[in-house]
Amino acid sequence: MIALDAKTGKELWNVDVADYKQQYAMTVAPLVVKDKVISGVAGGEHGVRGFLAAFDVNTGKEVWRFYTVPGPGSRIRNLARQGRQTQRLLPAWRSPHLGTGSYDPATNLTMWGTGNAGPDYNGDNRVGDNLYSSSVIAVDADTGKLKWHYQFSPHDEFDWDATQVPVLADVEFNGSPRKVMMLANRNGVFYVLDRTNGQFLSGTSFVKTNWLAGFDEKGRPARAPESCPQCKGPWCTPATKVERIGTTLVQSGYGLVLYPSWENSSSVYRKGEDPPEFHDGQSFTGQGPGRGGATDDVFSSIIAMDPKTRQRKWTFRMSLRPPKAACSPPLRMCCSPAAGDGQFIAIDARDGKLLWETNLGPSVSAAP
Repeated sequence: MIALDAKTGKELWNVDVADYKQQYAMTVAPLVVKDKVISGVAGGEHGVRGFLAAFDVNTGKEVWRFYTVPGPGSRIRNLARQGRQTQRLLPAWRSPHLGTGSYDPATNLTMWGTGNAGPDYNGDNRVGDNLYSSSVIAVDADTGKLKWHYQFSPHDEFDWDATQVPVLADVEFNGSPRKVMMLANRNGVFYVLDRTNGQFLSGTSFVKTNWLAGFDEKGRPARAPESCPQCKGPWCTPATKVERIGTTLVQSGYGLVLYPSWENSSSVYRKGEDPPEFHDGQSFTGQGPGRGGATDDVFSSIIAMDPKTRQRKWTFRMSLRPPKAACSPPLRMCCSPAAGDGQFIAIDARDGKLLWETNLGPSVSAAP
């Protein structure tokens, strides 16, 4: 991580956050909170141990570090339906950060999504829920202490990392004002949580989903039995990320929560009976999933969700290629490129109506 003088470009400090030789990477924009710079690491496909860290903005000295998974050989209580049973964690079980977090000054909490567990598509050697993978974590910005978490996809075997930017808002929920955190996850569900304590408020599918059988009273999702990956597996919606299709990348909003979506399905079967072995610095994904084509209508779109009703307000359907870039609406307009055909559009963020469009020729891979 490098700090530059904004006026002169002079380097002020330069610190190593993680060892790139172990396949660590940094792909997120850091978040500056008071006198700290907070950032996470990437590299989960190589089995790195994910963490979130804060650095002194003046010196670059690390102030605190929160590991999103325990270290090699450590033990943790499984917090979901495992009672007092503990579990030994594999050194390669990881959940790095691929997207920037959010900060709530009222609670002094910073909230970050985490990556999926590894190996991605075969969970036989990582029993249990695999906390804190495919989750959102809320930590104290001053100390790095975990205050609450919510896991979107327990024991994720679909590569549904939860690395979207948490959207914070004060909204009316069931007739009462609530401080909420909203996130449209890669698993196809739009979530609303109480951002002060992590309480699950609602989960609504915004694309076709066949993996979800419902939620219990605490908001824990139940997976449909037929959606579990096997050596000859089922079709799953939304599709796995290996086919460059996920559900959402980044959200933003103007009275509504806006985000890109890619609606598709893919076959999720394993390519081997045995769980993969971890080797330092090598790819660690679980040998899958099997490649397959879509079984139904395939399209990308911009979706607007109403945070008050948790229902879809409007959908603007785009090309057949997934939109790489995020929907980033200034004021009343949402400008978004499509990935494959060069289409560039502006739509009214209030009702989803097309304002203008042009074609840039090549594909566009950056958020406006």
